[in-house]
Amino acid sequence: MKKFICTIIILTGLALACAGAAGIYWTADFMNYARRAETDPDASWETVVDLPSGTGFSEALGTLASTGVVQDTGRFRLLARILGYDRRIQAGEYLFTSAMTPLEILQRLVRGKVRLYGLTIPEGLNLREIAALVADQGFGDQQGFLASAMSPEYAEERGIQAASLEGYLFPDTYSFPRGTEVDRIIQAMLDQFDAVFTPLWAAGRGQMNLSRHEVVTLASIIEKETGAPEERPRIASVFHNRLARGMRLQSDPTVIYDAKDYDGNLTRAHLDAPTPYNTYRIAGLPPGPIASPGRAALEAALFPEETDYLYFVARGDGTHQFSTTLEEHNRAVRRYQLGGGDR
Repeated sequence: MKKFICTIIILTGLALACAGAAGIYWTADFMNYARRAETDPDASWETVVDLPSGTGFSEALGTLASTGVVQDTGRFRLLARILGYDRRIQAGEYLFTSAMTPLEILQRLVRGKVRLYGLTIPEGLNLREIAALVADQGFGDQQGFLASAMSPEYAEERGIQAASLEGYLFPDTYSFPRGTEVDRIIQAMLDQFDAVFTPLWAAGRGQMNLSRHEVVTLASIIEKETGAPEERPRIASVFHNRLARGMRLQSDPTVIYDAKDYDGNLTRAHLDAPTPYNTYRIAGLPPGPIASPGRAALEAALFPEETDYLYFVARGDGTHQFSTTLEEHNRAVRRYQLGGGDR
């Protein structure tokens, strides 16, 4: 009897060992089949799979199988059930490669590691230009973007006391999934603005008698006036000096911002137009920013170079000639704008 029991125990142990070995082989073979593509370049591939909102596991598995991402649906389904992943997959657009194992595929679906697309907003764009760029890159409707960005109520809800978000959508490179809502894109730009501006404002606010909104407005003018990046602090000094003396800023970009019929040529009629943004006619700063300033322009507005300059004129090579007196400035205008030399 004891011999019989021992035999049963041994046979049971062998059966379990064989089953375990088979299970380990079965699992290892399944878990690593994708790795074969690493040693076989001809088997390498990558593909994008879009799983719409509301897609269940079975439907997702069908899509993954039809696109070649999953080759063994039975074992893939079993693995998902064992791990509890079959109830946790997330919708979205995913990038899969031939080097990914079934576990990596499942983990990507569960973690929602969707494919991201870059969106680059250059410095110096205004709201309309940003909205057009967002739409051109496939991230949303231009009019929908503008409806939010140009709403005073929308701005107030986000702590911005202004008529719109002009100047507060920070120029940077962002990454979003395809189909991201416009409000999320706008909020990301506002968050980046706060991340950059808040420490600068905390360090520089005591050095001048300007509000947060006025600093952003001034920085936007500096951004639009600057051709050579290294000149930003010097251009900022000119505007600070003029503000301190009660002089008009006389900035062309502010006039252009509000001009209704500007075609690339700034005319006397534009300079004489009585608009809120015409700094040839109004004293001080315009009512708000004229573009989105970058970090360097914000820094320049808060920490201008210390100079006595009151004027500058473009040399035609991206840089400017700076002057402390009107006489010097007029000579510079004759030289660089009118071709009259140094007379």
